[in-house]
Amino acid sequence: MAASELYTKFARVWIPDPEEVWKSAELLKDYKPGDKVLLLHLEEGKDLEYRLDPKTKELPHLRNPDILVGENDLTALSYLHEPAVLHNLRVRFIDSKLIYTYCGIVLVAINPYEQLPIYGEDIINAYSGQNMGDMDPHIFAVAEEAYKQMARDERNQSIIVSGESGAGKTVSAKYAMRYFATVSGSASEANVEEKVLASNPIMESIGNAKTTRNDNSSRFGKYIEIGFDKRYRIIGANMRTYLLEKSRVVFQAEEERNYHIFYQLCASAKLPEFKMLRLGNANNFHYTKQGGSPVIEGVDDAKEMAHTRQACTLLGISESYQMGIFRILAGILHLGNVGFTSRDSDSCTIPPKHEPLSIFCDLMGVDYEEMCHWLCHRKLATATETYIKPISKLQATNARDALAKHIYAKLFNWIVDHVNQALHSAVKQHSFIGVLDIYGFETFEINSFEQFCINYANEKLQQQFNMHVFKLEQEEYMKEQIPWTLIDFYDNQPCINLIESKLGILDLLDEECKMPKGTDDTWAQKLYNTHLNKCALFEKPRLSNKAFIIQHFADKVEYQCEGFLEKNKDTVFEEQIKVLKSSKFKMLPELFQDDEKAISPTSATSSGRTPLTRMPSKATKGRPGQTAKEHKKTVGHQFRNSLHLLMETLNATTPHYVRCIKPNDFKFPFTFDEKRAVQQLRACGVLETIRISAAGFPSRWTYQEFFSRYRVLMKQKDVLSDRKQTCKNVLEKLILDKDKYQFGKTKIFFRAGQVAYLEKLRADKLRAACIRIQKTIRGWLLRKKYLRMRTAAITVQRYVRGYQARCYAKFLRRTQAATVLQKYWRMFIVRRRYKVKRAATVALQSYLRGYLARNRYHKILREHKAVIIQKWVRGWLARTYYKRSMHAIIYLQCCFRRMMAKRELKKLKIEARSVERYKKLHIGMENKIMQLQRKVDEQNKDYKCLMEKLTNLEGVYNSETEKLRNDLERLQLSEEEAKIATGRVFSLQEEIAKLRKDLEQTRSDKKSIEERADRYKQETEQLVSNLKEENTLLKQEKEALNHLIVEQAKEMTETMEKKLVEETKQLELDLNDERLRYQNLLNEFSRLEERYDDLKEEMTLMVNVPKPGHKRTDSTHSSNESEYTFSSEIAETEDIPLRTEEPSEKKVPLDMSLFLKLQKRVTELEQEKQVMQDELDRKEEQMLRSKAKEEERPQIRGAELEYESLKRQELESENKKLKNELNELRKALSEKSAPEVTAPGAPAYCVLMEQLTSVSEELDVRKEEVLILRSQLVSQKEAIQPKDDKNTMTDSTILLEDVQKMKDKGEIAQAYIGLKETNRLLESQLQSQKRSHENEAEALRGEIQSLKEENNRQQQLLAQNLQLPPEARIEASLQHEITRLTNENLDLMEQLEKQDKTVRKLKKQLKVFAKKIGELEVGQMENISPGQIIDEPIRPVNIPRKEKDFQGMLEYKKEDEQKLVKNLILELKPRGVAVNLIPGLPAYILFMCVRHADYLNDDQKVRSLLTSTINSIKKVLKKRGDDFETVSFWLSNTCRFLHCLKQYSGEEGFMKHNTSRQNEHCLTNFDLAEYRQVLSDLAIQIYQQLVRVLENILQPMIVSGMLEHETIQGVSGVKPTGLRKRTSSIADEGTYTLDSILRQLNSFHSVMCQHGMDPELIKQVVKQMFYIVGAITLNNLLLRKDMCSWSKGMQIRYNVSQLEEWLRDKNLMNSGAKETLEPLIQAAQLLQVKKKTDDDAEAICSMCNALTTAQIVKVLNLYTPVNEFEERVSVSFIRTIQMRLRDRKDSPQLLMDAKHIFPVTFPFNPSSLALETIQIPASLGLGFISRV
Repeated sequence: MAASELYTKFARVWIPDPEEVWKSAELLKDYKPGDKVLLLHLEEGKDLEYRLDPKTKELPHLRNPDILVGENDLTALSYLHEPAVLHNLRVRFIDSKLIYTYCGIVLVAINPYEQLPIYGEDIINAYSGQNMGDMDPHIFAVAEEAYKQMARDERNQSIIVSGESGAGKTVSAKYAMRYFATVSGSASEANVEEKVLASNPIMESIGNAKTTRNDNSSRFGKYIEIGFDKRYRIIGANMRTYLLEKSRVVFQAEEERNYHIFYQLCASAKLPEFKMLRLGNANNFHYTKQGGSPVIEGVDDAKEMAHTRQACTLLGISESYQMGIFRILAGILHLGNVGFTSRDSDSCTIPPKHEPLSIFCDLMGVDYEEMCHWLCHRKLATATETYIKPISKLQATNARDALAKHIYAKLFNWIVDHVNQALHSAVKQHSFIGVLDIYGFETFEINSFEQFCINYANEKLQQQFNMHVFKLEQEEYMKEQIPWTLIDFYDNQPCINLIESKLGILDLLDEECKMPKGTDDTWAQKLYNTHLNKCALFEKPRLSNKAFIIQHFADKVEYQCEGFLEKNKDTVFEEQIKVLKSSKFKMLPELFQDDEKAISPTSATSSGRTPLTRMPSKATKGRPGQTAKEHKKTVGHQFRNSLHLLMETLNATTPHYVRCIKPNDFKFPFTFDEKRAVQQLRACGVLETIRISAAGFPSRWTYQEFFSRYRVLMKQKDVLSDRKQTCKNVLEKLILDKDKYQFGKTKIFFRAGQVAYLEKLRADKLRAACIRIQKTIRGWLLRKKYLRMRTAAITVQRYVRGYQARCYAKFLRRTQAATVLQKYWRMFIVRRRYKVKRAATVALQSYLRGYLARNRYHKILREHKAVIIQKWVRGWLARTYYKRSMHAIIYLQCCFRRMMAKRELKKLKIEARSVERYKKLHIGMENKIMQLQRKVDEQNKDYKCLMEKLTNLEGVYNSETEKLRNDLERLQLSEEEAKIATGRVFSLQEEIAKLRKDLEQTRSDKKSIEERADRYKQETEQLVSNLKEENTLLKQEKEALNHLIVEQAKEMTETMEKKLVEETKQLELDLNDERLRYQNLLNEFSRLEERYDDLKEEMTLMVNVPKPGHKRTDSTHSSNESEYTFSSEIAETEDIPLRTEEPSEKKVPLDMSLFLKLQKRVTELEQEKQVMQDELDRKEEQMLRSKAKEEERPQIRGAELEYESLKRQELESENKKLKNELNELRKALSEKSAPEVTAPGAPAYCVLMEQLTSVSEELDVRKEEVLILRSQLVSQKEAIQPKDDKNTMTDSTILLEDVQKMKDKGEIAQAYIGLKETNRLLESQLQSQKRSHENEAEALRGEIQSLKEENNRQQQLLAQNLQLPPEARIEASLQHEITRLTNENLDLMEQLEKQDKTVRKLKKQLKVFAKKIGELEVGQMENISPGQIIDEPIRPVNIPRKEKDFQGMLEYKKEDEQKLVKNLILELKPRGVAVNLIPGLPAYILFMCVRHADYLNDDQKVRSLLTSTINSIKKVLKKRGDDFETVSFWLSNTCRFLHCLKQYSGEEGFMKHNTSRQNEHCLTNFDLAEYRQVLSDLAIQIYQQLVRVLENILQPMIVSGMLEHETIQGVSGVKPTGLRKRTSSIADEGTYTLDSILRQLNSFHSVMCQHGMDPELIKQVVKQMFYIVGAITLNNLLLRKDMCSWSKGMQIRYNVSQLEEWLRDKNLMNSGAKETLEPLIQAAQLLQVKKKTDDDAEAICSMCNALTTAQIVKVLNLYTPVNEFEERVSVSFIRTIQMRLRDRKDSPQLLMDAKHIFPVTFPFNPSSLALETIQIPASLGLGFISRV
């Protein structure tokens, strides 16, 4: 389909954004061709009109579906473009905390700026042997792929790590090297892998520094070749370095530091050995204080210095050379403090006796005057003469800095040479893996020569990368037979030609350096003349004539020409170098030797390849007449040659790419800056890879995967038997444009965007189906709900209506009765209310009418007086207003008239001169006079009227005044009367007050009397209530006391029971731990035995047969040879005597100092033995004083056991030290002695090794003696009841005899058997402790019962006492106490008597032991020859005789023993025996032969037969140890043989289930208890081998069957995958499924049942198998993001249920196997539960108790929706989970230990088979045996 058809409504697109680079938006309407604007809705809620480019009309990038977001491989995205890549990386980094992502063949690593727990040994083991696409992206996956391809393709590999400073390149390279060191191991005992890793701290200290971008930035490039032999084990390494940043030695920018080593030296200046360097604080030196940041937060430079020195020592750099290095470095610091003073503009001097310079000269061993002279002068040579010219202060400072840089560069190269010498191996290198840690593309504000070289190197690497990607794409297309169309990709060859071709930038730079007066400016002009306007990639800045611009593959970069020539020349004055060469300090001249002398032994690899020269390289030596100066190569020329050699090396290897990305510039953890990330993605080639992939067919599906994913788009008629044809038919219908896809041989190839279109179709189909299903189900559910509701409503209505009717009738009756009552009551109320109202109304009316009349009168009076007042006031106000107005009017008139008069005056003055004016004036004057006369008359009239009004007013005023005067006299009379009345009122008031006071006094007296009466009454009542309460409290106290007594008794009982249970559990745990440790030791011993046999065979074959080649095994078996190793120190010490086994007749004197030291240690061990014997005596005396301390016994015992274990650990550590000293002596002898004397085959060497071995064995024997005595001490101290005399004496006698034999025969097997004997004794002591603990528990139970009875009795006595009077109560309590004390005294006396008896018996036993020890030390072993002991790995034991009858035996001759063993063990086929014969037949036959030897009383025959049997079983298992049937068969028979020895031993514990006839068959003469222990150890070894075999068989099936295969078809659809194809989850041919696992489990179970294995042992094997299945499945789930989904959780739960069903079918549910699957079950449940709310978080925390916090958080982070209907887990929810689980104390380890083996036990299982009924079949070839 056309791409434009995808731009429909609601489609999501990416649009450019200046802040976020790309922003997501959603289309609001469909796009139609021709539209110029897209209507978009942004995520923040805004609407936007996005205008398309009118020229290109390019649509915005489409966004991938949500289910593709967060993919492991960027090429799996349907839409491949920049925003999709950026968004995918951001989601993985921020939301999922995943720092690694594949981009095709590239691993993108984002620096988290935080320590992550993803680099441990368990993670390395998990990735070892896995395909690269099968696990989540990781640096270990890249390293494993390189290692695997090296072993598989026989081709050298390289890992190219690049990125910006601070992106994590060096750390990634270190982790890759750590992976190789861990997985491969080393081929020699020199631990080369440790040396390879130890080179990192050295190179970091001298080559790394703090920058503004990175605290540990590598300021040089390096390529490390890790060499491997034919077995692909590390044998050595070689390092090449490039372009060290020498300028940092003399200058650092703000907030930056010099190289770490300088600050480490300053921080360690106070060390005694550094006093001579005369260093101090870093701020005291010019070269270390310029950056102003001498300290890195969180870094201790003194500790780092110690690590650096330790690494130097490990790499063989001696202390003297180390001090020499530090002297030179300190000299550089002091040189930087040398100051110059100017004489004039052209010369300068150094102050006399200048301290920094004198220190520099002393450290360098050069003459002060000479160095002082040449720092201020230089020599100029012409054709005829030589001149010495002074130099200016600036030139002298530059020359000083140049000298410092040159010395540091030479020292750097010298250290690299010595590191390579240490890593060099004499063994021929078969292949190598190179790790290139090189600087990425750089562009700064000011770019100089260093950036130019760096970007030049990146251009070459990018070209190689592009060609490799293009080649892989072409190979894939040709492999699938798809038509190959040329893909246009960016070729940066023109840029490379611009730099390195003839007349290129480097060529012109070298030419300018040769010019006598060449400058940066002239070189710039040459560049402009040669390349400007001729090369499209070269430009000139507009505003500069000293810079140029190059268009690199990543970006345009502007370079400043200033300093290019000087840095390219790297000039140092020759005279200064000559002064340094003449130094008395021997190491300094070595730095300046010629290249031929300075090349390290490792500079040429064993394969003959020429190595890359280091930067800067030393000048090659020309012909004798030429000076070095004339032929010194420039830095650019050297770098170009080194780069060409590097590219040749990389092209000869298979490259693997790691691109490191720096997420932000502030080093904030898990913070993603989109702008910075895009810059780096463009620069490192990731987007170029995406572009190449998108140009072709980026999406690729196998036919089966396509069919499984898009089956929903097919109709039934479309599905054919041929999957390939089916897919073709469907695609032709779905995608009409055939150019959008291609059909290959095994895959379908899609163009970009087509998978998204198919996903859209699939989602639409599923959505429509979901809607239809929902519609139907919702309708059915609502219909059912409606019918239920209707029925319920009808029923409710019926009952409600009946109830309502009854209520209504009742209501009517009540209403009628209420109406009658209301009628009469209302009548009464109304009549009464009427009468009251009528009376009140009449009264109110009378008062109201009087009140109204008075008010009316007062109102009329007030109104009359107010009218008068108003009249006068208004008149006054009117007059006042009139006067004001008149005054104002007159004033205005005056002003206006004055103004008008002035105007008239002006006019008049003008007109005065004319006659007419005078005339007019006269006429106007006459008129005015007449008017004035009229006005005067009118004013006279007004005056007369006013006078009349005034006369009237005076009359009215006089009458009113008279009236007021009369009123005043009347009022004065009234006032005098009121005063008289007031005096009378005052006297009445005083009288009333006096009466009131008397009344108040009477009331108060009455009140006080009443209060006293009330108080008395209350006090009486309070007294009564208090007495009642006291009585109640006493009763409650009595009840509480009784209850407390009961509770205390109950608590005591519960506490004792809990303690008992806890102690029992603790003892069981201790027993299991001890058993596990012991079985691990057995496993280690068996591994050493096998290694010993292998070494013997190799030594035999080495003479004639060369070593065979080695191919790496599959899966995790390639990880390490010491997979099941538990103690490497044991392996080292056990190997020593094995390598020196050959005897020699000559003796060589031993190194006496070490020999005396060893003798002294032996003496100390003997003294320790004596101390332990004294301890035994002292403990014996202490038992006499034990008496009443029986209850404290468990605590005392625990403390003593802890003390003894600490002592044992001290002895073991001391023994390890002695072993290390022996190894050092051996190493010293081999290094210092002459080769012919110390060669491994030389007689002197053998004799010396024999003496060393004997001394070592003597130490082991002493250790065993001490351990045995200690174990005896513990057993004697803790035993409650002594053992049977016969058994104790026998065991002790055997033990002490064995100790004596160990002294005499110092063989390894004897020492190991002594160790086993000690473990056996410890186990037996644990058993005895368990029995004693059970006895104590029983005693405690009895004591608890007695306490209960005593408590009941005490309660009865208390109840009786409470009823007695106080005097009788005291007497009764005293009597009771006397009785109790008497009983306790009697009990204590009985215990004392028992202790005395025990002590006496122990004393007797101790005397017997001492006597036996004395006899054994005097006696010697005469029965066994030394040759026999060497041949027998099982040490002989003394067999006590018995005297009993015998029956049912097999007789054979002594000489037929080998034949018996051969036919019955070595050549027996387990399958035939298991099918045709009774289970355990070989065991029964061997036991019957042993019985006959017992009958003959022939101890030699018994010993020989048992030894041969055990050795033969071991040989069979070694030969056919990978065959499950063989191992199972001999495990079953060994256990049966062990049970027979127990069943017929004659011990009562084993005879309970025997018949009387079987009891007659018991052994009569020998006690084979010791051999039972040996057989038990052998059975443990076979069991562990059985576990390894079944693990090897199951391991390839587990991941495929439990995780990848779809047991429930169609539940989890296959998601699109990228270039890193995962293992298909479809059941193709050869793919393991769950049925494969179940069939294999059935096979294991049927084989074990056929062989007659004990049921309990089968349960333990099944439990171990299920643990392996659960652990491996969970570990892979935690490392695979594609497996963490809801549907996969359902698959896992179904698979686990099938395993549980298998357990039920086999009746193995009680085996504990199901519990081992609990972590896996909880992980599957975690994938399926809701993960949104706080309630969900609480449910998850309570549900996942078998998972650790790290595992829960990892699963939630990895959870990935497979379909768009699922939702991702939010970051806030994960944080909620972490907060809730922060108090949980569990292991921080992420992965389960899949190698863990549970300790095995062999419960006694007697046989009901009668021995006399067993028939020997002729097929076994045992005709020489006769039944007796």
